[in-house]
Amino acid sequence: MSNKAVVSLATGMEDPERVTVAFLVALGAAEHGRPTLMFLTKEAVRLAVPGVAVGRSCEGCPSLPELLERYLAAGGTYLVCPLCFNAKALDPENLIKGAEIGGTIPMWEWIGDEGATSFSY
Repeated sequence: MSNKAVVSLATGMEDPERVTVAFLVALGAAEHGRPTLMFLTKEAVRLAVPGVAVGRSCEGCPSLPELLERYLAAGGTYLVCPLCFNAKALDPENLIKGAEIGGTIPMWEWIGDEGATSFSY
């Protein structure tokens, strides 16, 4: 059985609490040694652009930059939907560390034959 985790996030900064929860779930997996991938779609693709994931979603919550930093340090990676990214005319040369443009086929290749635990936000 695989210990991989995939967190699919379709929401961006229009709902920072949902973004925070998705990052907390992904971070928990990554910091506990699971290979972890966040698949960013729809408005969430903007989070792969430096300077977008900023602030704190609630009193007592960790800041989004802190969550991104910890996620990267734990080995977490991002796969950014190319259709969503291109539809927003974003610059593919301007991505945060650990992010790459890639769709469902690269996601399934990353998951492999053993599968993965998945969460969707």
